[in-house]
Order: sequence, then C-alpha cells, then structure tokens
Amino acid sequence: MSSTPKQFNYGGQAVIEGVMMRGSRGLSVAVRNPRDEIVIHTEPLNARIYGGGLGKIPFLRGVILLWDALGLGTKALMFSADVAIEEDEVAPNADPAKEGKKDPSEIFAKPAQIATVVVSLALSIGLFFLLPAFLADLLTRLAGSVGLLNTDLATGNTAAISLFTNLVEGFVRLFLVVGYIWAIGLMPDIKRLYGYHGAEHKTINAFEAGAELTPESVARFPLEHPRCGTAFLLTVVLVSILFFSVLTILMPALNHWALRLLSRLLFLPVVAGIAYEFIRFTAKYQHWRLIRWLTAPNLALQRLTTREPDRSMLEVAIAAFNEVLALEYETALAEKVLPLDESAPAPEIS
Repeated sequence: MSSTPKQFNYGGQAVIEGVMMRGSRGLSVAVRNPRDEIVIHTEPLNARIYGGGLGKIPFLRGVILLWDALGLGTKALMFSADVAIEEDEVAPNADPAKEGKKDPSEIFAKPAQIATVVVSLALSIGLFFLLPAFLADLLTRLAGSVGLLNTDLATGNTAAISLFTNLVEGFVRLFLVVGYIWAIGLMPDIKRLYGYHGAEHKTINAFEAGAELTPESVARFPLEHPRCGTAFLLTVVLVSILFFSVLTILMPALNHWALRLLSRLLFLPVVAGIAYEFIRFTAKYQHWRLIRWLTAPNLALQRLTTREPDRSMLEVAIAAFNEVLALEYETALAEKVLPLDESAPAPEIS
C-alpha cells in the first residue's frame, strides 16, 4: 500500500448495515445487503469546497465542511436504506448481477435529501440549542423568585446572572445530548449502527498506525478516535458555555429571553467553527499530555456511540476504506498532483 494517502485525515460515519469513508477527493459507501454481498458506491467530493480557498479559511471552513458533511451523511444513509429495501424486494429468481447494475448515483440524487437535511438540522437546533436556552431562562427566573439570585437586570449583578444562566444552559444541553445518545443506543438497530461506527474507527486507527487492513488486524485497535463526530458534539456543548458566558457578560441585554434565543441562532455557526478548529488542533497534537487530558471526555463519550464490531462489520468498513484509498490515488494520478498536497482540507469528523 502506498504511504502517500496517510497524509490525509480520513473520516467517515456509520450507515445502515454499512460504513461511509471520506478522503480529500472522494467518498465511498459500503453496505452489506441481505444476500450477504457488499455493495459499494463511490463519488468525488465537491472540489470547490475541498480543494478551493474557502475550505482552507480557519473557522469559516468548519461551518462549510460540516454543512457539506451533513449532506453527504444524509445521502449515504438514504443510499444504505435503499440498498437494504430494494434487495429485500428482489424476486427469488432474479439475477443478482443484473439487479446490481442499477447506478447508485440515482439514489444519491433524490430531491428529498435537501428537505431531510433542513428538517434534521432544524430539529437538532431546536432540541439541543433553543430548548436548553429556554429552560435555562425559566430556571434563572425560578432562582430569582426563591431568592437565590438577584435576576433584576437593573439592580442585579449582570455578570453573575450571565454566568449562572449559561452554566445552567450548558448542563441542560449536555444532559439532553448524552441522554439522547444513551436512549437511542438501547434500540437494537442503533446498536448495530454503533457497531459499524466502531468498525469505522478501528479501520481508520489501523490505517493511521500503518497496520495491515484485515479483520484480524483491525479488530485489535481501539474503538475511540479523536476526530469522531461524538467528540465534536461534546466540544460544541463546552464551547457554547464559554462563548455565550463571555458574550452575555459583554452584552448584558442578551440576558433577555428573546434575545438569548436569537443569539443562539445567530452565533451557532461561530460556535461550530470554534469547535471544529479545536477538534482539528487536538487531533494533530494528540501526543501532547495536555491535549490528551483535554480530549479525555470526548473519547469517554464515544463509549456510548460505539460497540465492538463483529467480523462482517469490519469487512464492510475495510472495503469502504480500501475503495476510497483507490479513488484518492486514481484522482491524484489524473490530476498529476502526486505526492498529494498535505494542506488540502480533508473532512475530519469521523
């Protein structure tokens, strides 16, 4: 295997009975169908995002890449669901080779993708950002009514009000995020999804360690990975506490409940951009003891979103990764840019 692609920070996500892997120039989705076959689809990434100037601007790149990653993840989930459904509906005497000739890109082009992304994003913002802000305002008013805190903005200590409210909001948000992840993890289908998530992490960990990509070799590697999307979620929660505490102290008017909710909407991209840069930085300097200490909660939370994968799950993850490696190399050859440009912004949330 060529060592050149190791320069990139590969990422991915679990999908229904499969794994998506992303590189700097393309992605691969591998899904195991009911016939026990691995169905693979590859496609190039948007060169304007992953190869252009916008993808290299700190903080702004986080918002752009995460939005695109949300779209790619939705498409991959739709593809994996359609593979399972269509394969289930194939007639017993159908020719598997003929059935397999359908172009997977047709599935990726469904108009419902945009609607799915928008609705999912709206629900997530409402549940994990606006609801905690609203509940924190109610709890702050309650604290004021029982005499624990002077919540009168005219006579009270606005810094103390801001700090109290934002700490409460942060803890509520953390409770909702962790509780949601734990609750859905009790569902059998989600447990399998978490197994594929573990397979994705193990495969990338094995590759980055220079190990052979076989099920036996990959199985020995840890479930946790510093660039995981779970780590990003926790980082967003912690960054939001610090960011909005400072912002509200500087702008006391934001203690008003209506402006509080509005500020969460307006500054969410800023919080996401900061969180992305933090994840990017800590992943690069994992050898520092301080960085390992700071990222320990992120790695611990991944115990909720990963499960030990079985051999079949590892085979799917390895197939997806090998396919994206091949796509990276072929694309680099076609573009005549070998060795690959290390500065290219690969998707970093796995």
